[in-house]
Amino acid sequence: MAGIKTPLAPPIPTEIGSTGTTTGLEARVIVLNCECHTYQQVVDLFCQHIPSMTSSKAFELAWKIDHNGEAIVFSGTLEQAEEIAAKLAGGGLRVAVQ
Repeated sequence: MAGIKTPLAPPIPTEIGSTGTTTGLEARVIVLNCECHTYQQVVDLFCQHIPSMTSSKAFELAWKIDHNGEAIVFSGTLEQAEEIAAKLAGGGLRVAVQ
């Protein structure tokens, strides 16, 4: 992620909240690293398009993507995952649905 220096220490993990689905987890959205977005751009996209996302959780995920190459940013129904992935991809992020 370009434009912002990498934090010296990794963020402290937070709890992942429920996606609100009752049918169980069927799919997940994975965001892959690219050097074309700042942390703030990624945080803004996550908070805008992923239900119940907080800025601190979004930053933690952005850090994981930057340092690990990818991160699961959402788990839920296939329909939800595809909708979220399309919105994130529309913002320029590299995404995959599994």
